[in-house]
Amino acid sequence: MLLKAARLALFYAALLAIWEVVALAEFWPPYLFPSPRAVFESVWEYLENHLIIEALQTSLKRLAIGYLISFGIGTVIGVLTGTVRWVDETVGSLVLGLQSLPSITWLPLAVLWFGLNEQAIIFVVLMGSLFSISISARAGVRSIPPLLRRSAQTFGARRWQMYRYVVLPGMLPSMVQGLRLGWSFAWRSLMAGELLFVSGGLGQLLNLGRDLNDMSLVVAIMLVIVAVGLTFDRLLFGRMEAWVLDRWGLAVSA
Repeated sequence: MLLKAARLALFYAALLAIWEVVALAEFWPPYLFPSPRAVFESVWEYLENHLIIEALQTSLKRLAIGYLISFGIGTVIGVLTGTVRWVDETVGSLVLGLQSLPSITWLPLAVLWFGLNEQAIIFVVLMGSLFSISISARAGVRSIPPLLRRSAQTFGARRWQMYRYVVLPGMLPSMVQGLRLGWSFAWRSLMAGELLFVSGGLGQLLNLGRDLNDMSLVVAIMLVIVAVGLTFDRLLFGRMEAWVLDRWGLAVSA
């Protein structure tokens, strides 16, 4: 653990050193390529005036709403396509086709349906993560050994008991990676939606940096977005994946 932390610290220290050297060399003017100090000063300034905190709260609220809705709908679609053949042949093919659409392409439709408001951004977040969650849920259901289902039927399990005690627990090991992927798609979709019109959130701060020609602010908000993404991935989904693999006896011993 200590060795891993030391490697990470050395790696990021080297990146900062290279960044500082390139900034000092002034291959580009400072207003186009700011130094690490200028970026961190910008982060501190917008933390002190609470603009980053308020924008982060707004973005995370939208993310939570859109992602939770996509999780519920995606799980239902995945379970149905994984268990009912005609649903898989119809709805499943549609899900696979729509998965290839970049999430930002849903924004014009969202604006026409909902207008330039909160609902439009949440819709983009929802559509950005829905299909990856559905596909991973379907794969999780399909990965359940048929012997488990037959055993449950032999013991007289009803349909709801089959879903409650066999299908839902059995699909988790395969689905957890899809949840992680769906969250990353939702986060990217949110940033894309917030960038396109004034809406609050981190995307609006990126636009503010562009409008003010303040590259330090732009890079600062980009670093905040990366930090939030890494935090959720490591602290939430990483731990969730480790727990599921350990609970289901799939963890690899060191």
